Formats: sequence, C-alpha cells, structure tokens
Amino acid sequence: MRGITTIGLLLLSNTFMTLAWYGHLRFKEHPVWAKWGLFSVVLISWGIAFFEYCLQVPANRIGYSAYGGPFSLVQLKVIQEVVTLVVFVIFTLLAFKDEHLRWNHLLAAALLVAAVWLVFKK
Repeated sequence: MRGITTIGLLLLSNTFMTLAWYGHLRFKEHPVWAKWGLFSVVLISWGIAFFEYCLQVPANRIGYSAYGGPFSLVQLKVIQEVVTLVVFVIFTLLAFKDEHLRWNHLLAAALLVAAVWLVFKK
C-alpha cells in the first residue's frame, strides 16, 4: 500500500511541478497574463511549486525503505523520473497541440521502462 501511495503522491506532485515549470508558456495566449513580466511568472511558479513539494516530500518519506517504505533511494528517483515524463507527455499533448510525439520519443520512453526494470533487478 505504501508503494501505491508513494506513486500516487508522485503523480500529483509532478502534475503541480509540470504546471509550475511549463504552464506559464501558455500565458502569451491570455490577454492579461501575456503582459506579466518574468518576475511575476517566477512568483506564480513558486506558488504552484509549493504544492508540488507538499506532495513530493511525503511521497519520498513514505516510499523510502529507511522509513518503512518499499523503495531504495535509487528506485524512488527512477520512479520519480518516469512519472515526471509520463505527466509531461500528457500535459504536452493536452496543452500544446502543436507538439507531436515522435518515434524517438517513444524509443526514449521504452529505454526508461528498461531503466526501471534494471533498477529493480536484484
């Protein structure tokens, strides 16, 4: 159960992270937000990232084996990276219709799955 909780929290935290890091790139299409300067956008992103940390830190604490979780530190990191990329791809396909998924992106995803398999190999 701790593993599922960890992955669920990572999915939520990475959703906030992706919004903080890339959501502002859509501001140019909104008449009010397009006028905001870089400093304003940084502050907004920090505000969104706060929620990412509120989920990421518990995810790592719950999932880490030293705290009773099922994952080693390396396993947690690899899971987090794969979750980040999955969330990013979904976000990109929904928010940036002009971006396209290509064969090399799919191959990279397959290699990440291989990385997960390798890191869990005893």
